[in-house]
Amino acid sequence: MSLSYYLYISDSKIDMMLPQIDPGSTKGHQTELSIGLKMFGARRTSVSVPGADRIARLERVVRHLSDTRSVGSLDAPESFFWGLMPMRWRVIPSETGGPLAFFGGTWEGKSVGLGGSGRHLLGSGTPESGLSTGSMAPELLDGIASSELEDELVVDAVEDEIDGDLGALETVRKAVRDLRGPTQNLEFVAKRLLDGDAGGPDGPQPVLLGTPVYVALVD
Repeated sequence: MSLSYYLYISDSKIDMMLPQIDPGSTKGHQTELSIGLKMFGARRTSVSVPGADRIARLERVVRHLSDTRSVGSLDAPESFFWGLMPMRWRVIPSETGGPLAFFGGTWEGKSVGLGGSGRHLLGSGTPESGLSTGSMAPELLDGIASSELEDELVVDAVEDEIDGDLGALETVRKAVRDLRGPTQNLEFVAKRLLDGDAGGPDGPQPVLLGTPVYVALVD
């Protein structure tokens, strides 16, 4: 049995999507769910944090995304994508209003980056209502570019919007490359923000950027 420990749950995304999935969810009633996040595998999941209602709400959203075929893979992302891969991560001080949580790794030659508000990291405090700084592509890219992960050339590329998406994809690729520390086996579902090829001396480099609905550490 593999155990999953949630590192990140985006309550703001769940709060945005759940009333559209189930309008009655805003009336305060609770429903027991036992589906687990087993839609992507046969393993059992063990919740390691308090707040059963929070996990149940997450599971309802993930189940709906699966049922509506909105979740793709790392090599073929839809509006959302699922992954299970080794990643490094850290909290990045940013100039856009709050710290960013940034997860990054390489999957079959593709640089995969996930970023969102640091307040959704479990243990960071009580989530606030509303949209989170860091979950939108411009804020996320600005935060990555203004952090110590990036060099001066990448900062200039983002600020001047050189090459449009190509500059943004290169920013993500370099941010993933420059992450340091131990890797952890992470599972996630994320909203796709950017998917394409960054330029480089060795030819096109595939890059995928998303903002996570959840990230879990998998044993």
